[in-house]
Amino acid sequence: MRVLVVEDEERLAQNVARILRENASCAVDLAFDGEEGLFLAKTNPYDLVVLDLMLPKLSGLDLLRRYRKNRHKTPVLVVTARDEKESVVELLNAGADDYITKPFDLGEFVARAKALIRRGMGDHSSVIEVGNLELDTSTRRVFKDGEKVVLTAMEYRVLEHLAHKRGGVVTKTELLEHLYDYNWEKFSNVIEVYVSGLRRKLDGASGSKLIHTVRGLGYMLQAEDVATPGKTRRE
Repeated sequence: MRVLVVEDEERLAQNVARILRENASCAVDLAFDGEEGLFLAKTNPYDLVVLDLMLPKLSGLDLLRRYRKNRHKTPVLVVTARDEKESVVELLNAGADDYITKPFDLGEFVARAKALIRRGMGDHSSVIEVGNLELDTSTRRVFKDGEKVVLTAMEYRVLEHLAHKRGGVVTKTELLEHLYDYNWEKFSNVIEVYVSGLRRKLDGASGSKLIHTVRGLGYMLQAEDVATPGKTRRE
């Protein structure tokens, strides 16, 4: 998952980014003023925007209004020092999905962020089941036939994104855009490497196949082989 944090207090922004990377397996981009934040939000595919209100150049509230005016639907979690009823109502009416007031507990912040990402993907439960695969996004644990599967951090992130989009085709470009931050230097075959590792660990010696290649399109996580555009095959 990829998150944009718009916060002018650089130390807080770096701490929030670190927590999201370590506890939610997220790629994180940072913006330290409202204008940069709006530019990044409008030009990159994010799964969540974390938005401070008191920003230089463009306020968080104005950023939010302009972002929603352009019909962007990415969940927005507002971080604010104000908790007056009028401010909360204004935020929600402007398009915020949730808010948290400073100072906040980092555990609560991560839980709220994960919940918004799940809802944005259409999942209300933290546990996703695909056939005999179970993925718990709150603990980042994966089980196959009841047995725990040990994944690398990047293998987990690939699998989680595929799980949120289960039954649908996910392109390599989409995976790259949602798994890496703005400064990442892209390598053409990195997704294939992670998918290959996932297949070895998830399929094992069983005949059950979970990750399918849709020729010319991308990948699909599904419990059974089905007829799909481009003819699904394994590579």
